Amino acid sequence: MTCSTPIRAIRAVVTVAWDNAARLAMHLRAGDRNRRTRPTMPPDTAWQQALEALHPAGATAGRSAAQWWAQDVFGGRSRGDVTGAARRILVGLDDGDPEILDGLPAADRYLLTHDADRYAEAAPVGAPGWAELTAARCDQTRWAWCGGFDEAVTDEVTRHCRVVLSPTGDDRDLSHLHPDQVRLGGPGVFAGDWAWAPGDDGELRVPVGFVGTLVDTWNGWAVFTCTRGVAEAIVADQQAARDRYRRNLAAQGISGAAQDRMVDEALARMRFDGDVIHVDQTVACGDPDAVERITPDRQGRYVVMGRSWTWTAVHPYDCDRIVGDLPDPPGRPPTPAT
Repeated sequence: MTCSTPIRAIRAVVTVAWDNAARLAMHLRAGDRNRRTRPTMPPDTAWQQALEALHPAGATAGRSAAQWWAQDVFGGRSRGDVTGAARRILVGLDDGDPEILDGLPAADRYLLTHDADRYAEAAPVGAPGWAELTAARCDQTRWAWCGGFDEAVTDEVTRHCRVVLSPTGDDRDLSHLHPDQVRLGGPGVFAGDWAWAPGDDGELRVPVGFVGTLVDTWNGWAVFTCTRGVAEAIVADQQAARDRYRRNLAAQGISGAAQDRMVDEALARMRFDGDVIHVDQTVACGDPDAVERITPDRQGRYVVMGRSWTWTAVHPYDCDRIVGDLPDPPGRPPTPAT
């Protein structure tokens, strides 16, 4: 007896339900097999949390070590010229000078015998014990802790150096105002090349620097614009220089008309008349017409003796005092100088 109806193979159907509510049906062919796989193991979050905690733990230790170090270098236990030391350290950090880097606080962070204690102090509850870690993980804990330590030491040492050198007494980063960074249309700190004088440590310093915007150069000298407040400070500084010279002449027994003539020959008369700066150089130049009137531009800014005086850009750290708003690096609002 024959059967006219073909015999069909029975195929299994596997239905898959996804987490997003989608469904998928798969027909298995002859010989196909399916099996349950082992579920994916969750990430070792406890270990990751322990590793992440070690970097800030090292940073805390690094800041503390740098603060103690600063007491010896810049604080009450320091000896010698702290400003000179701060300059050398900042330059050494920028250049990666091994001599400077070797002098930074190192504590005992590379002693392997301390690794277990540091891990125990920093690891959160539920983290694997030190004895459970593989050799590779032990190395990772050391790298994380030491990385935090070294970064914090560098940052804290840099901050202390900036405080020592800053004319405003804070730790603002003024590297963008370095003379090499001053560009046309950009900010800078300016002083006359005649203004340099030896400080208490014998190094040449600028008693006062003036914040402005470089707009031109003249025979290699800077031409800059400044605010009314800075312009007033320049006029006042000129008058103070005249007064000092007058006192020196008086100490030499020179007075009266001779004294007036010598002061006027050396330093121009400057004064504000409303919004205009009057500069009288008739005696210094031997020219009765050598009187200049400096008026503000539409923004109220002045070019004080630009293309006449030998102004130059100076580093803020070389100034004992700065007049004007020191601009912070791009992206942050300016902070007024004090």
